[in-house]
Amino acid sequence: MKYLVIANPVCGHGSGFKQIPVIEKTLKQCRLDYNLVITERPWHAADLAEQAARDGYEVIVAAGGDGTVNEALNGLMRVHSAAVNQPALGVISIGTGNDFAASMGIPSKLGAACSTLKEDRRHTIDIGLVKGQGCQTSESRYFGNCVGIGFDAAGTIQSQKITWAHGMLAYLIAAIQTIFWYYKAPNLEIDLDGERVELPALLVSVMNGKRIGGGFWTGPESLPDDGLFDLCIAREVSRTRMFTLIPHFLKGSQASQPEIQTARAKHVVVTATNGTMPVQVDGEIICTEGRKLEIKILPRQLEIVGGALS
Repeated sequence: MKYLVIANPVCGHGSGFKQIPVIEKTLKQCRLDYNLVITERPWHAADLAEQAARDGYEVIVAAGGDGTVNEALNGLMRVHSAAVNQPALGVISIGTGNDFAASMGIPSKLGAACSTLKEDRRHTIDIGLVKGQGCQTSESRYFGNCVGIGFDAAGTIQSQKITWAHGMLAYLIAAIQTIFWYYKAPNLEIDLDGERVELPALLVSVMNGKRIGGGFWTGPESLPDDGLFDLCIAREVSRTRMFTLIPHFLKGSQASQPEIQTARAKHVVVTATNGTMPVQVDGEIICTEGRKLEIKILPRQLEIVGGALS
């Protein structure tokens, strides 16, 4: 079996470059037949994944963080309906959050991740598709893990400024800092398969996976192959209350709190009727002042090489 490994040298606040020789050593120890290429620009991973599918590679491995995985996923989805080879997606996690891998049962440690590739256990997962008004791009974007609206995206913006901490610590610090400047929620109209709710929403997480921000379990019951998104909606609360809700999100118990609403849906439309929305997709900011988002699930679209999905 032939693998193409797409490595992002600037992931993890620039630490990815140092990991590449270690990745190659571990792949050789696992006796995997691979080629490794290094990304050179934004969306290069998508172009490389698309070309690798056309070249007949059987598995495309994204070695990076959630942004690298998202780009590779988008590249594979470009050729999904074409009459060409359809590779599976593997992941080696060397980024900051690594939430897609965690949600898909892919081990975080390098040796275990390479062993998972060797074992070649396949699962076919759902893929999300999002398109927004007021975003940096009007084009549709595929995603594997989540769309985060409001506080979640604001925290992602804040985490990008924290270069001295990594992983879950960086996101936790960012969440605490974000409480002090993102506490007035936009009024949102949320359409869930034709049923509408309207409220001042501090956070809307549309989950195909289970986790965001390196350890916030906003979709603890989500299954990425059930044809449904799991939604977590938090209405506006005081800053003091926001602090007390953080431990619940870390445990995945937030649904027990009266300010939190959960739902499942295939088609979600979110419209800001007052104010605008920052939006992240798989950890990448696509809007800072979004006005409307349409999010659809595409059932069982992509094979991944990973562990258990439950």
